[in-house]
Amino acid sequence: MSHPSTQIWQPHVTVAVVVEQKGKFLLVEEMSNGNMVFNQPAGHLEEHETLTDAAVRETCEETGWTIKITGIVGVSLHVSPHNQVTYHRTTFFGEVVSHNPDQPLDDGIKRALWMTYEEMLEERERMRSELVIKTVEQYQDGHFYPLGLMFN
Repeated sequence: MSHPSTQIWQPHVTVAVVVEQKGKFLLVEEMSNGNMVFNQPAGHLEEHETLTDAAVRETCEETGWTIKITGIVGVSLHVSPHNQVTYHRTTFFGEVVSHNPDQPLDDGIKRALWMTYEEMLEERERMRSELVIKTVEQYQDGHFYPLGLMFN
C-alpha cells in the first residue's frame, strides 16, 4: 500500500518587469546554472509583499533603477528544465523614475543593460528562458492590462 505524500507541491511565485526606454529594454546579465545569461529584472515574492511591490524591489535591487509599475503584460507558468521547478510568473511593465548608478547589485548580477529587441534576438541563446523574449513580444503586440486587473 502506498503512503500519501507528506510534501505539498506548490509553484514558486515570481515577478518580472518589462521596462522600455527609447526603444531599448532593461535587462540584467546574471549567473544562472553556471552560465552568464540575460533576463528581465525578476525575482521571488517575499512574505507580506504585494506582487507590484516585489516587482519594484527586484528591479531596484538588480539594476539600480527605480521604476513605477504601470500595468500587467501577462501571467505564465514555466517549468525550469534545469531543476524541474514550476514558476508562476506575473510580468509587469513599468516606467523609469530614477537611477542610482552607485547602488550595489544583487549577488549573481554582473550588470544591468539596455538592449533593443533585435539585439535580444541576436542573443536568444543567452536568454535565461524563452519567457524573456516572449514577454517583450507580448508587450510590443499590445498586451497591456491595467493594474486594476489584480487585487493586492
